[in-house]
Amino acid sequence: MEPVAEAAPHSVRDPGPRSADTPASAAADGPGIVEAPAAGRPAPTVLEVLRRLDGGPRGLTEADAEQRQSRFGANDLPARHEARWSRLFVRSLRDPFTAVLLCLGLVSALVSSWGTAAVISLLVAVSCVLRASGEHRADRSTAALRSLVATTATVLRRPHEDARAVPREIPVAELVPGDVLRLGPGDLVPADVRLLRANGLTVHQSALTGESAPVPKHADDDRPARGGQDPAGPFERPQWCFQGSSVTAGSATAVVTATGPHTRFAAAHGRTSGPPRASAFDRSVHGISWILIRFMLLTPPLVLMANAALRGRGLETLPFAVAVAVGLTPEMLPVLVTLCLARGASLLARTHGVIVRRLPALHDIGAADVLCLDKTGTLTQDRPVVDRALGPDGSDAADVLHWAAVNAWWTLQLADLPQPDALDEAILDAADEDALTAYDGTAAVPFDPLRRLTTAVVRTPGRLGRHTLVTKGDVDAVLERCVLADDERERLRGLAARQAADGLRVLAVATADRPARTRDYTPADERGLTFRGLLTLRDALAPTAAEALRVLTDRRVTVKVLTGDHPGTAVRACRDLGVPVAEDAVLTAADLEGLTDSELARAARRTTVFARCTPEHKTRVVRALRADGHTVGFLGDGVNDLPALRAADVGIAPRDAADVSRESADVVLADKDLTAIAHAIAAGRYAGGNIATYLRVTLSSNLGNVIAMLSAGLLLPFLPMLPAQVLAQNLCFDAAQLAFARDRPDPGVLRRPTVLRPGDLLRFIGGFGALNAVADLLTFGVLALALHGPGTGDDEAVFHSGWFTENLLTQALVMLLLGAGRRTAERRSPTPVTWAALVLTAIGLALPLSPLGPLLGLTALPAGYYLMLTAVLALYAVALLAARRRYRRHHPA
Repeated sequence: MEPVAEAAPHSVRDPGPRSADTPASAAADGPGIVEAPAAGRPAPTVLEVLRRLDGGPRGLTEADAEQRQSRFGANDLPARHEARWSRLFVRSLRDPFTAVLLCLGLVSALVSSWGTAAVISLLVAVSCVLRASGEHRADRSTAALRSLVATTATVLRRPHEDARAVPREIPVAELVPGDVLRLGPGDLVPADVRLLRANGLTVHQSALTGESAPVPKHADDDRPARGGQDPAGPFERPQWCFQGSSVTAGSATAVVTATGPHTRFAAAHGRTSGPPRASAFDRSVHGISWILIRFMLLTPPLVLMANAALRGRGLETLPFAVAVAVGLTPEMLPVLVTLCLARGASLLARTHGVIVRRLPALHDIGAADVLCLDKTGTLTQDRPVVDRALGPDGSDAADVLHWAAVNAWWTLQLADLPQPDALDEAILDAADEDALTAYDGTAAVPFDPLRRLTTAVVRTPGRLGRHTLVTKGDVDAVLERCVLADDERERLRGLAARQAADGLRVLAVATADRPARTRDYTPADERGLTFRGLLTLRDALAPTAAEALRVLTDRRVTVKVLTGDHPGTAVRACRDLGVPVAEDAVLTAADLEGLTDSELARAARRTTVFARCTPEHKTRVVRALRADGHTVGFLGDGVNDLPALRAADVGIAPRDAADVSRESADVVLADKDLTAIAHAIAAGRYAGGNIATYLRVTLSSNLGNVIAMLSAGLLLPFLPMLPAQVLAQNLCFDAAQLAFARDRPDPGVLRRPTVLRPGDLLRFIGGFGALNAVADLLTFGVLALALHGPGTGDDEAVFHSGWFTENLLTQALVMLLLGAGRRTAERRSPTPVTWAALVLTAIGLALPLSPLGPLLGLTALPAGYYLMLTAVLALYAVALLAARRRYRRHHPA
């Protein structure tokens, strides 16, 4: 695997202050930190490592250890600092909509409109409290999920230079470079180490590299890395183990080469610093905010100039101009956005164990149209299953599985292994266990990374004085030990290669009949074997993956598989899950290297599987998809996934991910399960749908009112509405629209990403706002007729009252027809939006007649006005329905 971070240009570094380019020879005298060399650099031998650490295989003296502790510091990870509630509150003030409201509040205070300033300040405070509280709860929940780490380690320490080394259990924090420690099955590697001795050691490095299978390690200087090729980076070096990995089998003695902030695991924490990327929500909010800011900056001067030029009014219209600007603003938006997101995040945490650490990330995951993920743990489980047992001729042969199970069973029983190998577990699960008890095991030669095979020796019933050797392992290693003609051996290699190319793991099985003996069996006895056949295994499919992929496809989320595995393995998993992968829809790391960023963006559109990916490749793919206009979610769990997690619009990590990856993620899952992501997407789209509906309804209605107010201000000899009436109307309308936070949008919302596109929103509010303005202008005509009727009283008060009532009724109608629409008609019980619209209607009709009416400058209306208003509203409803039908035809779900 590729390294998590690039190694320094030298193999030894001192933690003292010097530049990264200073050669090692320039460091201060004394031991330094020894790094595993990067790709293409020669690895130091054991003796060179010990010399640079100024240590030896007997370990350090207590005095040396104490001195190094004071020099290098404690072997601790960088401390995690949780953001305080007060800091989260202040950070919430930087939200663009909140900033807009604060500016309006300041302007209102400058023109002595204290009521407006007080209401705006209250809305800002409520929004910031809700957002800060939600994110603070998410931080505390994530902190409770931090993985347990190693607390003690067994080291060799000496009281003084001439004393014998004694194994001691010490706290991990007290480890220092040069310490010699012992590792056994189940141990967590507490620091970066170089192996001195190893016996059948395999290590799980998934927290660092993301690879699912344990990797073999050894201490020899002259033995090659995995695959017999030059290692691509530190994690491919079989002589090195790193903090964050765990021992799955075998034992080892190793020398500590780096501790604390100098380990590669700790280096990943530093990569999470820096300014966060702008998410889809941030981009949308900024775009909409600037549209509103332009309108608000333009409105007051326009009102002042028009009234001064046509009506001779001066600064006395300034409060009205500010009220009009406030009327255009969706004052409740920060509160409603926070309520929608917090409610969705709370439901996700309670019902599906999904923690949203950053509230806007819930919108982002609902807006995602591409999901990038690894294969293991999402599409497949972290275990293999038997696919087929093939005889030498390629046909099915049950005895191959039988002999493989005999080998697995007796190796486990006789080799004193702590737990069965994952492949052996799969074989035993598929075999008939009753048939295995007929044999009597006598010896086992366990697996060795160099031999790449294992042998069990059993006594077969009815064959006294004979032993059967059952060998299982790597195809080439087994074929080399079988009695076969060269052409037959090549034919069998070709058969195995075809199975491997189809995404399967392949094992070879062979047996040999030998006279019984009491002498120990050794690898030298693994010769003259009879080839039995091949056993193929595939990754076990995640039980919920197929259904989850179908749901994601229905919701127009494209899944991209970014894996370090062989392309055939990933394609096989996709095909088994019903995901078609075209021949040109697979790219490997070698293919990516030859593409520019723009070429990669084009290639990524058609590519489903990116194989042999390093962390850098994953990050490039994510950035290319975002540059192509997609909203990208990335699911990762290893330290190697950190760059891609930060590059995506929304980073997703499971609860058992590497600690640093989980803390960098925006969304934390209870399990690495696509179903949980589907639930999070649904919650995000419901929240995003409610936010988008609120914006469409309030902005189109507000824009229509502003247009009508500007027109009326030029046509009438008095202000069309008093500032207090404008603010009271806005407060009633905005309070009613809080119902959108508890509404359940149309199911069609789930079928598409909920992206707040400023351009689309502007076109919507332009069309429907103009329609609303027409309805207001018709109301002017109705009011003109009403004003000339008998008993009308004060013309100005009647006009204000009539328009106030009409505005609230048309806004209630907009809420019902644009907010709820056909969903309301299909449901038998009223929705929260329906109740809110009814309350708004009641306020519009009752307020002019109530004792509060005269305080706002409102009065009772003539009876004939209500009949004419009903006709206007009916025409407006018909026009709204026609416009809505046309809009849905051009913007299908």
